[in-house]
Amino acid sequence: MRDLLILGGGTAGTMVANKLRKRLERDAWRVTVVDRDDVHPYQPGYLFLPFGGYTEQQVVRSRHAFIADGVDLVLGDVDRVRPEANTVTLTDGRTLPYDYLVIASGTTPRPDQTPGMLGTEWRRRIFDFYTLDGAKALAEALKRFDHGRLVVHVTEMPIKCPVAPLEFAFLAEAWLRQKGVRDRVELTYVTPLPGAFTQPVASAHLGSMLDERKIAVEPDFMVERIDEERKTLVSYDEREVPFDLLVTVPLNMGADFVARSGLGDELNYVPVDKHTMLSRKHDNIFALGDASDIPASKAGSVAHFSVEIFVENFLEHVAGLPMTGAFDGHANCFVESGDGKGLLIDFNYDTEPLPGKYPLPRIGPMDLLKETRANHLGKLAFRWVYWNVLLPGRPIPLPALMSMAGKETEPTTATQER
Repeated sequence: MRDLLILGGGTAGTMVANKLRKRLERDAWRVTVVDRDDVHPYQPGYLFLPFGGYTEQQVVRSRHAFIADGVDLVLGDVDRVRPEANTVTLTDGRTLPYDYLVIASGTTPRPDQTPGMLGTEWRRRIFDFYTLDGAKALAEALKRFDHGRLVVHVTEMPIKCPVAPLEFAFLAEAWLRQKGVRDRVELTYVTPLPGAFTQPVASAHLGSMLDERKIAVEPDFMVERIDEERKTLVSYDEREVPFDLLVTVPLNMGADFVARSGLGDELNYVPVDKHTMLSRKHDNIFALGDASDIPASKAGSVAHFSVEIFVENFLEHVAGLPMTGAFDGHANCFVESGDGKGLLIDFNYDTEPLPGKYPLPRIGPMDLLKETRANHLGKLAFRWVYWNVLLPGRPIPLPALMSMAGKETEPTTATQER
């Protein structure tokens, strides 16, 4: 009996377990998932909680409910991986063996890494929305906020769902306007990037949307500390951004056990081949989803598309064959823009987000890099797809690799400058 051990029961870990359980012989393979608890969150839903869009019950389910029959779910915290022994030790002393290991332990906000963030103002004037408790606390704070300086802040890249801070800024602007207090609030978006997004065409589109909404942008801002007494963000180059209410995205880091095991980089992400997800150090360890260091968005769509490629590669690998699949970094993300509209972006390692139609040329029905009602409805509908199709490992009729069909090519800023 061979052991496939999966560390993490989130999006990537659950999909891998469910898909491979169907493909691996039950009398030859034992499949085990390890996670600290039995709570599976629908993390995109956290964005809507502060504005009353979702309830807690709509974004949280049991992990057990989505793990296939024939997969063991072990609840416990991982202490460390011991690659030399092919074992994983839990903090309670249990030891689990593996023949193949999949690290799918995700990424986590770390407010403790920025001086002054996790202090007396935490969850009083400083909030996050990447956690359930943070989103719920922020909802209460927004009910009381009707004037002053509202700052939306990104500490450093990479972060989980890189468009989410922009979405929050757009939704907050629309929400304040609907409350009739927009003219009493100064809204600022603070980012370590030179613009609204990482890619030129999308950055230009999203940047113009910020301008239209009179949301000020403070670019290239690398926060050094938060001055709690003066309620001010302070950058390494000594710029300051004052706030009355700060909505921040803390530094994101991989799991601590990755560092203790000697498997991670400086942010605890596992270095892997970006096409196969195989560890650069160990030929029986893979890292999927947000846990790896691949140069793609840390988003659910990347987990979905990469798992599709990974499953076939894994079956080849354990059979002693070369892995023939190559993940291209494909990601697509809905971007809520307020007032019941949204955008859609679709891109990969080599191609930035471009305008056009998705998934079918000329037909769509989704528009790329364009605000539409259909894109907003698509984002809302994805919650049902996530619980009922994606996690159970059922097929979704979208190609895992990005297609240029339907896209309108535009010269990038770099091309124009040359």
